[in-house]
Amino acid sequence: MAATIEGQDRVLAAAQQIVKSLNTSTNVDTDDMLMILSSFDNRLSKLSNMMTSSSSSTPTSANAAAAAGDSFVDPRFEAAEQLVLHWNSPPNADPDSTFDYLAAVDEIIQMTEDLNVQPENDPLMDRAEAALQHAMTHLEDEFRHILIGNTVSFDAGRLHESSFIRRCSISSSAVEIPDFETGTLSEDQEDVSSGRYNHVKGKSLGGDEFSLDLVYPDAMIDLREIANRMIRSGYEKECCQVYSSVRREVLDECLAILGIEKLSIEEVHRIEWQSLDEKMKKWIYAVKVLVRILLSAEKSLCEQIFVGSELIKEVCFMETAKGCVMQLLNFGEAVAIGRRSSEKLFRILDMYDALADVLSDIDLLFNDEAGEMVCSEAKGVLDGLGEAAIGTFVEFENAVQREASKKPTQGGEIHPLTRYVMNYVKLLVDYSDTLNGLLEKLESGMEPDSSRTDNGDNSELENVAPLARRLMLLIKSLEGNLEGKSRMYEDCGMQFIFLMNNVHYIVQKVKDSELQKLLGDQWVRKRRGQIRQHATSYLRASWSKVLSCLKDEGLSGSSSNASKVALKERFKNFNACFEEIYRIQTGWKVPDAQLREELRISISEKVLPAYRSFLGRFGSHLESGRNAGKYIKYTLEDLEGYLLDLFEGTPLVLHHMRRKGT
Repeated sequence: MAATIEGQDRVLAAAQQIVKSLNTSTNVDTDDMLMILSSFDNRLSKLSNMMTSSSSSTPTSANAAAAAGDSFVDPRFEAAEQLVLHWNSPPNADPDSTFDYLAAVDEIIQMTEDLNVQPENDPLMDRAEAALQHAMTHLEDEFRHILIGNTVSFDAGRLHESSFIRRCSISSSAVEIPDFETGTLSEDQEDVSSGRYNHVKGKSLGGDEFSLDLVYPDAMIDLREIANRMIRSGYEKECCQVYSSVRREVLDECLAILGIEKLSIEEVHRIEWQSLDEKMKKWIYAVKVLVRILLSAEKSLCEQIFVGSELIKEVCFMETAKGCVMQLLNFGEAVAIGRRSSEKLFRILDMYDALADVLSDIDLLFNDEAGEMVCSEAKGVLDGLGEAAIGTFVEFENAVQREASKKPTQGGEIHPLTRYVMNYVKLLVDYSDTLNGLLEKLESGMEPDSSRTDNGDNSELENVAPLARRLMLLIKSLEGNLEGKSRMYEDCGMQFIFLMNNVHYIVQKVKDSELQKLLGDQWVRKRRGQIRQHATSYLRASWSKVLSCLKDEGLSGSSSNASKVALKERFKNFNACFEEIYRIQTGWKVPDAQLREELRISISEKVLPAYRSFLGRFGSHLESGRNAGKYIKYTLEDLEGYLLDLFEGTPLVLHHMRRKGT
């Protein structure tokens, strides 16, 4: 019995300390004190029963209230009310304190639920609702405090090192192409090849999951417990507002770290191309990161915190994620409706591919009725980017047709238009699937365009994919443009050298890339035939006059009775013609070494045998006379050596004067 009394004394002392901390009067009956404490710790329930039975003759506060005619107030509610109204420390300061506070909140919630079916207890209901409102205000602040304090910083460095992001990266080099609208072309002859532009098609995460914690795991229990009580109390709106406002700011900060700015459509349209190109690349990267990683983690966070309430999960996620998604979509729309220029095509296609790759993810993330708007906007921007890509491609086709620069290339070299167009076309092959899909949509709603297909030979356009057909027509337009440019050269021989160089360049670009698969072997063989035709036409235009000097016509019919005067004139004319060709055509340029060698061999095969034969038949008539070296200036070996100087792009003059018989 003494042990029992001693235990009661310790409990009462603890209870008095709690009451003192709650700023309530210490004049509380022992019976009520134990009843209050037992509501927070069931270990005191037996002691409470013992105290009640041992002091049954002593009136409790509840009995006193009943004797006074007042409604009975559950002491557990009073204790919970006092704990809630006088709480000063944050619940997360101590796990036991948090447990006690939430237990008190539960008691008040239960009281309000019980009183809802007892309309006669309006005064008590007012007390319960006031206490509940006070508790919810505190929990709202605490929810915000925990959510902010336990947010994991966005580690862009770690993200960038992940293999998923490396697969989705875009090269920093932009494609360098001519300004067709002004007709100005860069004099820089450097190739724009795929080595300078690394397009990597977007890929899904697949098995390469990238785990991302948005909130430290230790805080998840408290957030879930607080959210559960706010929702149960009818304060789900306030809970959602706190959650979405905090998380929106975090996502905005993540976008800023990824280099995404908030820009209006008008601001986007005023950006210079180089700066816009950088922003487009950052957008491509950010779309993949936001949808595949950040929003996926955000959706998971909502599901962990708002357990058991599908509607709250959907609303919180929607309110959190909608803003950043719309920010990205607005930029995409601005690009789609902006001014079309050829240099934008590849970035627009990259943007189209990036958005197309994550569209199914967006549908899964925003799969409720409220999310339909986001999905619809994303599809609309995707369609807009597709239309912009095809519109830009058509503009490029038209620009190739109407490009009218009047400055001929020096030495009949490859024209800048040919370089840029073929490198442009070569890069387009990386987007074959995308462009074929977009062109199929375009062509399905169009009447046949006779201006594009009536080119005299449609056989190579049959049974090919839309992109292959358009590229064939584009290159044919280029070839037609080059035909016109060749006529700027007065020398007919140079016209054919120019055409040969450019068609050869076109063929090499096709052979060295996936273009050959797209255009086919027959297409390549046809262009090789054109190269041979241009080479033959060159030989005829440049060397016919030289070869005519080595013919027998006009030399009295036979080598024995040939007039020396006529022979001297022939050799003199040959020398003059050869020296003139040498002086001019050493300045011409055939850049491809193999083509240059083949062309020299073709010249040698025509000129050297004719010279050998002519010299053999008639050389003896002049060699015995005076000043023979004035007419027979070159040996066969001399000519063979001089032919090796042709087409190097450096004009030379023959100074060798070989004199025989002097």
